[in-house]
Amino acid sequence: MSDGSAVRRRPGAISRLMMWSVRARSGLSLMVIAAHFAGLAVIVTELWLIGFPSRVDTGRLGALAAVTVYPALAILAGIGLAIRDRTSYFGWLDQSRKPTPNEARRLLHLPIAVALRAIAMWTPGVVISAALLARLTTENDFVVLLAMFTIGGLESAGLTYLVVDRVIRPVVPIVAGVLGATMHWSSSVFVRVALAWAVSGAMPLSALIVVLADPASTQEHRIRTGIYLAAISLAVGVGATWALARAVATPLRALRIAVDRITQGDLDVRVPVGSASEIGRLEHSVNEMSANLRERLRLRNVFDRHVGEEVAERALAGGVDLTGDVREVTALFVDVTGSVAISTGLPPQEFVAKLNRLLATVVSATEDNDGLVNKFEGDAALCIFGAPIALADNATPALRAARRIRDEVATAGELDIGIGVARGRVFAGDLGTDTRREYTVIGDAVNAAARLTTRAKEVPRRILVSQSVVDAATADEQENWVKHGAVALRGITEPTSSWTDREPGPTP
Repeated sequence: MSDGSAVRRRPGAISRLMMWSVRARSGLSLMVIAAHFAGLAVIVTELWLIGFPSRVDTGRLGALAAVTVYPALAILAGIGLAIRDRTSYFGWLDQSRKPTPNEARRLLHLPIAVALRAIAMWTPGVVISAALLARLTTENDFVVLLAMFTIGGLESAGLTYLVVDRVIRPVVPIVAGVLGATMHWSSSVFVRVALAWAVSGAMPLSALIVVLADPASTQEHRIRTGIYLAAISLAVGVGATWALARAVATPLRALRIAVDRITQGDLDVRVPVGSASEIGRLEHSVNEMSANLRERLRLRNVFDRHVGEEVAERALAGGVDLTGDVREVTALFVDVTGSVAISTGLPPQEFVAKLNRLLATVVSATEDNDGLVNKFEGDAALCIFGAPIALADNATPALRAARRIRDEVATAGELDIGIGVARGRVFAGDLGTDTRREYTVIGDAVNAAARLTTRAKEVPRRILVSQSVVDAATADEQENWVKHGAVALRGITEPTSSWTDREPGPTP
């Protein structure tokens, strides 16, 4: 796959709302203020549950207005700070650019920074409001009111963190693109689970404990509180658990699909990085794994093209030790006739193109007959049959490859070649050092094949093979060859008995 290689997630209504909250200048402030009002709603609900209105001394109602002063000022300050946060943390988004590394790191701190600031803003308000309200009652319930206001403040801070953490999630992929594999402790799965439990379970239960411990609460108030908070805890718990489960299960499903596709060989998979938690780190790691596997496959393909697939397999399986053995092989050598004259009369690019077409023919014919193109030597090529993979019969495929190469080159009519084939025992293995090595074959058979190639350029059929090759071939293949006679080869004292292939008979 290309563009469709990413494991995509369909954005829901909540995701679209969060994206709007990021892009709109007032979006972040509205979400934060909503979390603060949720905390106030918790406090008002608690006061109603314990029957607080009935405890207020009607003669002191005028002082009730003083209680609203700090919350009003705090709300205005919170709006201003949230708008400033939007400009400070998301200014790069308004400028249609990627964040700098420092801006990206600051953004990951935003949820915990806003939550801690919410606690700091709520703390004086909790104390002041509890003290003022306690003076309005005949029981002077300062401790009870302080506990209720504290629960409301903590609920607001917890919701603020969860909301802001969800708001910044749409831009986390951009942050991950800048910082790479990164995460922030405050966005870990543990912190999210702990806060979700606190908001949906611990706070309602704490409020119930406060009401039950309030000596001024009547049995009716306690029963009403128990039923109400149990219902709220169930409802909020279901919602929080669903949201948390979805936040974990959705990316894990995408990761599972991505890993399955990678195991099936699809290395173009990419998972969008959607959080700064351990899951986001895992998403980034899967992307890195896919990229590394692609690079390894690319290098493997390059390695295969340079040394041959069989040698590559052998090298990758054998480790770093230099190894080799002596075995019986058939060597086939191909060389271009008059290459110097040809290259002199042609532009270099055109001559190289002709050579590449020739070598493509050599490679195809050799590999189709289970041989190995061991090396290219300028305008020549050495092919080996029987190493590194042993063949029960390595002479017959070498002869078939020789005839095919000669026929296809003759049909193309671009170059004239000579082909020599010889058989014998050679060393086949790694040559070099631990830092640079090459798979090669060394022995008389290789030398004889090269010498036969020189003489083959003078033969009408352009192929000469040694007696040992024909003797080792199958009877059917031997029918294609006729004795050429003994030829003197440079460096070899005794004349070498040679064969060439039969000319095709007349067409009936």
